[in-house]
Amino acid sequence: MSSMKKKRFVFALVLCLIIDVGFAGRVVVPLLQSYEKASYSRGFSRNFGKSFDTSNYGILQLNNGLASTPQMGWNSWNFFACNISETIIKETADALVSTGLAELGYDHVNIDDCWSSPLRDLKGQLVPDTKTFPSGIKALADYVHGKGLKLGIYSDAGVFTCQVRPGSLFHENDDAALFASWGVDYLKYDNCFNLGIEPKKRYPPMRDALNETGRSIFYSLCEWGVDDPALWAGKVGNSWRTTGDINDTWASMTSIADINDKWASYAGPGGWNDPDMLEVGNGGMSYQEYRAHFSIWALMKAPLLIGCDVRNMTAETFEILSNKEVIAVNQDPLGVQGRKVYVSGTDNCLQVWAGPLSGHRLVVALWNRCPKAETITAQWDALGLESSTKVSVRDLWQHKQVTGDAVSSFAAQVDAHDCQMYIFTPRTVTRSVI
Repeated sequence: MSSMKKKRFVFALVLCLIIDVGFAGRVVVPLLQSYEKASYSRGFSRNFGKSFDTSNYGILQLNNGLASTPQMGWNSWNFFACNISETIIKETADALVSTGLAELGYDHVNIDDCWSSPLRDLKGQLVPDTKTFPSGIKALADYVHGKGLKLGIYSDAGVFTCQVRPGSLFHENDDAALFASWGVDYLKYDNCFNLGIEPKKRYPPMRDALNETGRSIFYSLCEWGVDDPALWAGKVGNSWRTTGDINDTWASMTSIADINDKWASYAGPGGWNDPDMLEVGNGGMSYQEYRAHFSIWALMKAPLLIGCDVRNMTAETFEILSNKEVIAVNQDPLGVQGRKVYVSGTDNCLQVWAGPLSGHRLVVALWNRCPKAETITAQWDALGLESSTKVSVRDLWQHKQVTGDAVSSFAAQVDAHDCQMYIFTPRTVTRSVI
């Protein structure tokens, strides 16, 4: 090949890579690459990659520079529903800062449905409800930004929102430009009154419209898991609902966790499975159940969006939501969704959930969904560890080291409907010579 032809070939190759990265979002690197290179010498078994498969991650992830870790913040719906106002949003922003939750990463203040007037104006534009948001959304965004936080807003990929306010279907460009002009940082995009048009056709136009604004706006698809969005939404949004709406009950929370678990291999930096917002602190579950709820959502790399009234939290609610070690699991830069790895007991009520973390560590949750206290055992083979591997175990709720040399398995008694959560750090491995 001549020198000129070589130069043209190299230029074409580089150009193709640039185009591929630009449209696909990134050159995809396997999330567990570092484990695959060094794991066997660190005590992980050759089955580790199968236990925590990430092969479906990274297909044309959205390239807007957002969602390197799951989003954190607050959303108005679970507690306030339609009873919202700019005063409540401002006071919530104040409370996130004053309680220290904002410093822990809860930096999105997201307005859900019912912020807009029932009709568009004569120019076809969305208009804030003048009774509840008299200062307008731009002024509210300025206030929230002044606190070092981000403002989120809500719309719908249908002709109406779920509470029958104007939707954004066929108005995507105008509405996205309006949101950007107000300084909005986040859009939750719902699925009501959708005219029977399939989600794969309704959600991309808003992605394109948001990108056209030039403003980085987190795009949260709320499609309820109807059309298995994990299979296609990675190239559309930063997160996608995998389930129907959560409610403040044990039955709802546990069933939603199980549904979301199915899609673990599709999530990662840039695009996350969303099993809906947190119910912690809303009163329908016990302290133990809320602690399990928060633990499993963190392990699953779910968005941590508080759904209670943070202006009036109990000490127990704050204790759960402010656990730095559990939050660190959720925000771990490796970005691999943890999952259910072992079940036993009546109706599979004794469960082990686990996932890889950066630094060749594992998060392990022992979740007791039985009606009485039980001992749950995590066997090394279920975690992808060699049986001879010595493991240091740290309890994330007791904030202390439990043992420095667990081998082959680890067991703990767990109260009914509670969840114990640990960091496992492999220390040494002894291999027999065959």
